[in-house]
Amino acid sequence: MNKLAWVLVLACVSASAQTAGRSGASVLSSVGAADSSQNPYFGSRPAGEAVPGTVDLTLSEALDRGLKQNLGLLLTTQASEQSRAARLRSLSELLPNANAHVARTEEQLNLLALGVPRTFFPPGASTIAGPFGLFDARATYAQSISWRAIQALRASAESYRASQASLRDSRDLVVLFVGGGYIQALAAQSRIEAIRAQLATAENLYRQAVDMKAAGTVPAIDVLRAQVEMQVQQQRLVAAQNDFDKAKLQLARAIGMPQGQEYKLTTEAPYQPAPPLTLEQALERAYKNRADYQSALAQQRAAELTRSAAGAERLPSLQLSTDYGVLGLKTTQSHGTFSATAGVQIPIFDGGRIRSDKQAADALLHQRQDQASDVKARVEYDVRSAFLDLVSAGQQVEVARSSVGLASEQLQQAQDRFGAGVTNNIEVIQAQESLALANENYIGSLLAHNLAKLSLARALGAAETAVKNFLGGSR
Repeated sequence: MNKLAWVLVLACVSASAQTAGRSGASVLSSVGAADSSQNPYFGSRPAGEAVPGTVDLTLSEALDRGLKQNLGLLLTTQASEQSRAARLRSLSELLPNANAHVARTEEQLNLLALGVPRTFFPPGASTIAGPFGLFDARATYAQSISWRAIQALRASAESYRASQASLRDSRDLVVLFVGGGYIQALAAQSRIEAIRAQLATAENLYRQAVDMKAAGTVPAIDVLRAQVEMQVQQQRLVAAQNDFDKAKLQLARAIGMPQGQEYKLTTEAPYQPAPPLTLEQALERAYKNRADYQSALAQQRAAELTRSAAGAERLPSLQLSTDYGVLGLKTTQSHGTFSATAGVQIPIFDGGRIRSDKQAADALLHQRQDQASDVKARVEYDVRSAFLDLVSAGQQVEVARSSVGLASEQLQQAQDRFGAGVTNNIEVIQAQESLALANENYIGSLLAHNLAKLSLARALGAAETAVKNFLGGSR
């Protein structure tokens, strides 16, 4: 099963690590806007009615909603049910068919029309028989047993196991999407808070410049610079608020939130190192737990059995049929009758159908083998890539955290120098921009770190169960 969602969220991890200097647009929202019409994991089946006011939404509640209402999971569930129905149909080819019927017939026959010569009738005798009645109550039993049907049943059972594994993988993808969307929205919310703080600083600087100009200690250009900086922060706040609202809309759509329902995010995502895990341990767990890999292996086994079933079409099959009932002109004048047949059907010439079925089964088997090999390689790539992103993002968080502290100290000193009249407010505005960039780097690196942990949980095939340990949520 091609999981576009996995590729998209990995793109979010990569992109979020490069958010320094950007306006804080939600990467997940931008990617989703381009592909939401094709990717069912961006959609859902909304449940319930909106309630007045604003409701709280924790990460755990968002995941629970997504695992119930996400469209991608719902479609995968239905596909699994279709596979189950196909297995039952294959089973029905081996089970006996039993039927019963009761009939009462009234007939009148023209014996001449049936081919009885007139010479068979005495002179003056009628050639019409009847009307007369016929009563028949009968039960029938039929069964066909072949090695082809047995192998086809085993193949359908493996296909059903593959669909069950795909269903588990789909749940992990929902956790990936919903968890990623939630922490993207948290990052957008953090940007709003940071920009509001920067706007408050810019407003204080503007008021200070106005007062100092009125006192004749600074020129008018300082007031203009402070006013421009204040309006830049106002513009950033508007853009950040818009990004946050869109991120919440995208999350609400993925989890099936009632349309028009207002909600607020209540789970924080602070920096928390990932649980200690070596690369070798991660790969061992991934090969064992990744549902998409288990699904690929089951599909390969199903293809092997399908090829065996195609080859078994040349083998004889056993046919059994029997019936028993009562037959007579009247119900009270009926007598038991029965028939029983057992035979062996041996294919001799089928016009090349068996050969074509076997060639198609061979092609399908090679396809499934190639896909299983690719999935195994992708598992290793996903784990290694998630490890690299996790280490890189963790280092970025540490550096960005230190940069925020230094930038804050720089701003404080610049404000003190401007207030003392040592310099103009250019230093203050530059320090403000440095702090804004440091805050954006910290928010982006923290987002990248959390996304990397979520990606690692998905790479291990345990996103649904490991989200608490990896993100610190309360599941």
